[in-house]
Amino acid sequence: MNVNLKHKDTGVVKTAPLGFSWTSLFFGAFVPLLRGDIKWFLLGMVIIIATFGLGLLIIPFIYNKIYIKNLMEKGYIPADDFSKQTLLSNGIMVVG
Repeated sequence: MNVNLKHKDTGVVKTAPLGFSWTSLFFGAFVPLLRGDIKWFLLGMVIIIATFGLGLLIIPFIYNKIYIKNLMEKGYIPADDFSKQTLLSNGIMVVG
């Protein structure tokens, strides 16, 4: 499932996947690197190395949620009602 996020100042729309990250399962910490998320690329590499590869099985369950939260911290908001309701029901966004 995907949600659409729009930057409140620039109007740039990004489609972000929600739920299990299949791309992280197959490509590991390189997914954040391709999305321009250097911090989580480095942290993912540390986790993978520190857990002797076990992190490769854990990261796919959490990365998409982290990515969406990071986008929202950078000024992205839900672009439509479906995206807003989806983020609310998944506990990623709170009404406030």
